[in-house]
Amino acid sequence: MRFLAMVGAALALAACGGHEPEKRSESKSAPVAVRTVPAARVEWSDSIEASGTVRARQTGTVASRLMAYVREVRVRAGDAVGAGQVVVTLDAKEMDTAVRQAEAMGVEATSAQAEVTQAIAAAQAQLELARVTHKRMTDLFSRKSVTQQELDEATARLRMAEAQLAGANAKRNQVDARILQAGEAAESAKIQRGYLEIRAPFAGRVMERLVEPGNLAAPGQPLLTIEQAGAYRLEVPVEESLLGAVRLGDRVPVFLESLEKELDARVVEIVPSVDALSRSFTVKLDLPGVANLRTGMFGKARFPRGMRKALVVPSAAIREEGSLRYLMTVSGGQARLRMVTVGGAREGSVEVMSGLTDGETVVSPLAPALSDGAAVEVR
Repeated sequence: MRFLAMVGAALALAACGGHEPEKRSESKSAPVAVRTVPAARVEWSDSIEASGTVRARQTGTVASRLMAYVREVRVRAGDAVGAGQVVVTLDAKEMDTAVRQAEAMGVEATSAQAEVTQAIAAAQAQLELARVTHKRMTDLFSRKSVTQQELDEATARLRMAEAQLAGANAKRNQVDARILQAGEAAESAKIQRGYLEIRAPFAGRVMERLVEPGNLAAPGQPLLTIEQAGAYRLEVPVEESLLGAVRLGDRVPVFLESLEKELDARVVEIVPSVDALSRSFTVKLDLPGVANLRTGMFGKARFPRGMRKALVVPSAAIREEGSLRYLMTVSGGQARLRMVTVGGAREGSVEVMSGLTDGETVVSPLAPALSDGAAVEVR
């Protein structure tokens, strides 16, 4: 309100042409001691400002590998989680049954293995006896002590004993295969059961909870969204004229309005394709670790475009009232309010785009109590 009153007074003074009574009232006031600086044109680094959005460098979606009902969700949106922490558990009844079945198959195959071992031992004994008998019959037949039929019978018993041993060995191979298969089935069932405990892929913060206990989880269905802790970047669309000027590794100042902080960011990725609608390309800048930094925040990045001459004044000379900017000049021993349009600010200086000319004397710092038309004394 005070500023609007000052503006109104300045406009009224201009409208009445500076009547004599008002001049006499100003002269009665004691001069206000002020310091001044001349508005000057200096070499000013030209830049373009691009607005973008803060995003996490790494975002992970936690999903199920199995079709099962959700038994428990141990986190909520906003919770911090550690790498490998169990965040969701699924119903384990079917997996427990599968593990028990596979283990039972293994026990059954192991018990059969002992029986087969005994059968092999018996077949080997029969084979040894058949071989000895066959050899004896062969010797006797050479001396004409046994008939051809008796020799043939001994030979048949030998072949039968060899076949029985081969069958017992084949049975043992089958049992060994069943034991191996049962072990693999049990191991697979245990691995599948391990999938019932869903863990965080990395340390971070839960951004979204997409499932509740009792829901049916399907393979690949997102259950939670987690962002990596403390690692953020700003993604900004930059006009295509700067495509050749922005390079990987460039240091770029970034201002985050919600935190009221300016950060030194680094260009880590440049998307080379240009959007046909906006005529811009995307630049991703890594941000340093800052407290309270969150995905979705608004930020501005300033990309340099060379040097130019600019009219600048100290930042302390500018006052803001809403969307308006003003300063005070000194003319004829009096302070004069001047509405200005400002550009970028840096290192304690601000660029004046309009409302001021080169060489004018500007009050800096600008005291809040200084009003338009007040008598001043430059010190």
